[in-house]
Amino acid sequence: MVAEALPSLEQRLEAVAREHGFVAFGIARADAAPQTAARLNQWLAEGRHGEMIWMESRATQRGSPQGLWPEVKSVIALGMSYAPDVDPLALAAHPERGRISVYAQGGDYHDVVKKALKHVARWLVAEAADAEVKVFVDTAPVMEKPLSAAAGLGWQGKHTNLVSRQHGSWLFLGAIYTTLDLVPAVPGRDSCGSCSACQDACPTQAFPAPYRLDARRCISYLTIEHAGPIPVEFRRALGNRIYGCDDCLAVCPWNKFAESAARHRAFLPRAELAAPSLGDLLVLDDAEFRQVFAGSPIKRIGRGRMVRNAAIAAGNSGDQRFRPALERLKSDESAVVAEAAAWALSELAS
Repeated sequence: MVAEALPSLEQRLEAVAREHGFVAFGIARADAAPQTAARLNQWLAEGRHGEMIWMESRATQRGSPQGLWPEVKSVIALGMSYAPDVDPLALAAHPERGRISVYAQGGDYHDVVKKALKHVARWLVAEAADAEVKVFVDTAPVMEKPLSAAAGLGWQGKHTNLVSRQHGSWLFLGAIYTTLDLVPAVPGRDSCGSCSACQDACPTQAFPAPYRLDARRCISYLTIEHAGPIPVEFRRALGNRIYGCDDCLAVCPWNKFAESAARHRAFLPRAELAAPSLGDLLVLDDAEFRQVFAGSPIKRIGRGRMVRNAAIAAGNSGDQRFRPALERLKSDESAVVAEAAAWALSELAS
């Protein structure tokens, strides 16, 4: 009788990852995405990163795994699903409500993903005594998307985000760097074909070409990362989006294979974040903002940006009931909020 082969370290590692909530798993050599640094440097040279200065200040480390940690040999790429139950674009028909990107309606993915990564990394160290590891979510200078594509999780779509055949565009990504020389997976193959759905859907034409993003025109950048007044040319296009934008992700045809049953339960939408009233957001003070958005990735933008965004959405709504709150915000201590409120009132008056 032939003895049954024991599972490899890579197979056992994948099983542990799935036990901790990851639905996508792959391994890439640390040098598997050599084009990343050149593409990043071109993007930065063109100024398409806007005010995201940290992208530029740590470009060398971000450009390759070895730039961050010279000893790394393998990258374990992991994905956790946040596939929605409902159409993320449905709230466009309810201008009195704010639209929050699907990824931010539940628990803070930074905390959830990093905790799971640490569990998997600890297991690996216990199994392979000579292993050194480092874990990363998107707060570190790591290019998760090209590395995940190299590890076989999917491919970078024309909207520049990762697309998975099984989970569409709805994956949170994390990475474990290790000194172990693990067996790599087959890289993902671009399957966008002639589709241009994501390019056509963008409200602000933030894609100068397929696979290229100009963050300065992206609603996610404008509502989250951009601290100052949102350029007037983009304000009407924001509609009622108050934190992020899902349009390019939501229209991807590969989402038809994504099942919300695969979603990690930590990312179930909180009722108060699924369709918040703009009227409630316009009257938030700092303490109320921190209370409402505790445990959410939204908390990092602060009250000023959220109320700025809500004011612009109120101006786009055509709803005169927002006028009293906007009048009060004209004298807000934040000049950015006050200016947005004044703009919104002028829109409601036109």
